[in-house]
Amino acid sequence: MEKITMIQYGCGKMAKYTMRYALEKGVKIVGAFDIDPKKIGKDIATIIGTRTKQNVLIKDAKTLDKFLEKHQVDVAIVTTTSVFSENYPTYEICAKHGVNVISTCEEAFYAQNSNPVLAEKLDKLAKENFCTICGSGYQDVFWGNLISVLGGATHKIKTIRGKSSYNVEDYGISLAKVHGAGLSQEEFEKEIASADNITEKQREKLINEGKFAPSYMWTVNGWLASKLGLHVTHQTQKTVPQIAEKDIYSSTLKMTIKKGYCTGMSAVVTTKTKEGITIVSECIGKVYNENEFDCNDWTIEGEPKTRVVIERPSTVELTCASVINRIPEVLVAEPGYTTTDQMPENIYKAFDLDEYVEIVDCCGDECDCGDEHGHDCGCHGHEHGHDCSCHNHNK
Repeated sequence: MEKITMIQYGCGKMAKYTMRYALEKGVKIVGAFDIDPKKIGKDIATIIGTRTKQNVLIKDAKTLDKFLEKHQVDVAIVTTTSVFSENYPTYEICAKHGVNVISTCEEAFYAQNSNPVLAEKLDKLAKENFCTICGSGYQDVFWGNLISVLGGATHKIKTIRGKSSYNVEDYGISLAKVHGAGLSQEEFEKEIASADNITEKQREKLINEGKFAPSYMWTVNGWLASKLGLHVTHQTQKTVPQIAEKDIYSSTLKMTIKKGYCTGMSAVVTTKTKEGITIVSECIGKVYNENEFDCNDWTIEGEPKTRVVIERPSTVELTCASVINRIPEVLVAEPGYTTTDQMPENIYKAFDLDEYVEIVDCCGDECDCGDEHGHDCGCHGHEHGHDCSCHNHNK
């Protein structure tokens, strides 16, 4: 196929890497959008941090719909908030125009078990317009595929235990606030923890109404269960504050978090399955002090027992590389809100990404739209000027 065309929606800390990585993998960036008046009108080079202008000016996020009416775009990279419902209007605009989306929104990783109504609505819209919407990032590899691959080397699994920590300073103000950074302990209890002090029936009601506030591991556990072919019977989460032992300055919040106030939170999600396997995962997101660092720690308890610990991962860069490396799979995935548990494992892309789209699509053959194999070609690629993605040539 020709060069993949991309827009960047959200030009904050993550966009610095997603745009540079995309350009270095042969992707053509044709648009960028943000809500910050200070960024609007500037060349994306100011975000990437290069002196070489890219001749792409950041536009007001409000103009996204009109832009897509006039421009053909293969994929939108959305790096804004962590909440599915907050991002939904952007997904909806892209889906309406048949534009594929990869979002770093943590809830978008597997919103089926946190906001099923909006997930189903988005799935229907994306299918109608032959595009794919999904969430990806650090969790796609380090909390998802890494664990499922280790499961492939395990005879029997009893429990999967995971813990991951990250510095909310690296991801912007929206994420820091969602974690309760800067709140007093009383404010944290009222605004964050109280959401989990409810009955199972109350939680189910909130989920069905799209008002549930899931932790990152809530969606990760759902993703893992789906990837491993497990059936969830019960799932709970509990959030507890992380307390500052001394005054600590947050450059993201632009404030000093005083001793005794919250630097962030820990969320523990426990998932029971019909198959008897339990998944217990914890994420710790907070403003770090000078001695703390990111860590990813997972154990599969069973026969045999396996533990993998990754200290000091470059979480931001790994998140962005995971998203960009996902582009070829998303371009040829089934239309709809198709989460990455339904896609191949995310692998390293050594060449320009458009080369991988051709490999995944037709393995060098021309599309016969299923005539030879007796299949119906459901890729709809030719309608958008893309190669066939029906996969029939691989059968």
